[in-house]
Amino acid sequence: MSDDAKKKVKEECEKACDVNTQAEDVKEEKNTEGRETSSEEKSSEKKDDTEKDEDNKEKKSQDPEEEALNTKYLRLMADFQNFKRRTEKEKSDIYAFANEKIISELLNVIDNFERALAAGDAEDSFCQGMEMILKQLLTVLEKAGASEITALGEDFDPNFHNAVMTEDSDEYESGKVTEVLQKGYILNNKVIRPSMVKVAN
Repeated sequence: MSDDAKKKVKEECEKACDVNTQAEDVKEEKNTEGRETSSEEKSSEKKDDTEKDEDNKEKKSQDPEEEALNTKYLRLMADFQNFKRRTEKEKSDIYAFANEKIISELLNVIDNFERALAAGDAEDSFCQGMEMILKQLLTVLEKAGASEITALGEDFDPNFHNAVMTEDSDEYESGKVTEVLQKGYILNNKVIRPSMVKVAN
């Protein structure tokens, strides 16, 4: 082989070696870059995990506070509903029993009317006029919600009757009301005056 040919072969070998070394350098650079990126990704993942842990801790710390606020809110709502119901009941009671005092005082007037009529002559025109006035007064009381308690011949009930006397009776059984001494009245299902009665033994 000639010297020129040997030189060419030598140059080509050197070129091939340079290419191989360059390729190896590129590979090493890529590997180092990959390591750096993977380390960066790991660090970023660690940061995300720590942030998530911190968020979870904050949520856990906020949960009891939120629960306390929710329970307080529910209690306030329940108290408000109870207050609303109570005020509505008080208003309805005020409307229902606003006339209780004046009706109670008028009952004494009605008692006197009935006593006068019982003592007078039923055929007298004056007594008839008084009876008409009494009926008109009782109609006004009925419109206001007042009504008479039925007592004569009924079983004695301490919620509606006030027994002041007992007597033997052939007409009524034991425990029955034999006579009404003073009429009792109810106003809107509330006893404003119990009936004063005699009861059979």
